[in-house]
Amino acid sequence: MLELVEVGRTYDDGHPVHALRHVSLRLEPGEYVTITGPSGAGKSTLLNVLGLLDVPSSGSYLINGMETGRLSEGMRGAVRGQLFGFVFQAFHLLAGRTAVENVEIGMLYGPHGRRRRRELALAMIEQVGLGHRAHADPRTLSGGEKQRVAIARAVAPRPQVLFCDEPTGNLDNENSAALLALLRELNGSGLTIVMVTHDPHVAQEGGRRLCVSDGTVSEQ
Repeated sequence: MLELVEVGRTYDDGHPVHALRHVSLRLEPGEYVTITGPSGAGKSTLLNVLGLLDVPSSGSYLINGMETGRLSEGMRGAVRGQLFGFVFQAFHLLAGRTAVENVEIGMLYGPHGRRRRRELALAMIEQVGLGHRAHADPRTLSGGEKQRVAIARAVAPRPQVLFCDEPTGNLDNENSAALLALLRELNGSGLTIVMVTHDPHVAQEGGRRLCVSDGTVSEQ
């Protein structure tokens, strides 16, 4: 489904910084992959390349056999919006919009009209266990509830892959456990999950575990 072939990513910060070096990796549909490694090792860069948020400096990235290096920025955005969902450590919810309205925002550029978007958003809010908070302002939600809304927003458009960058980083142990249970449920329904984490206990969630060190990737 997703395949990196000898991918490198180099930044020019006055001198070359090799964030990724000769990474070859294949991810299959339905996998639950966790990515660990020290700070600055290249974990988030790997996630950004896989999610089409960044482009390789060398090598090839193929999605379902399609070479992404040939895509225009507009086409990359269209593929990203159609196939991928994203959840970050920061919740990025809009204050002044209810929880369900925040979920609807994830579907604004999809094929559904306003009424159908609301129906789907309410169903997704129910699925993440927040039906009773659907019309709450995000400023009144706990950290765990905010992250559940963020996941609902990412998953509502029915992506094939959910990318998570330190999704438990702002949560206490109880909320982290609840969030991980939700991700397991989503993965069990067929959603591919790729998650960056610094927490070795969270990393154990993955059926497949990768370690990034000095820009290289190894299996664990």
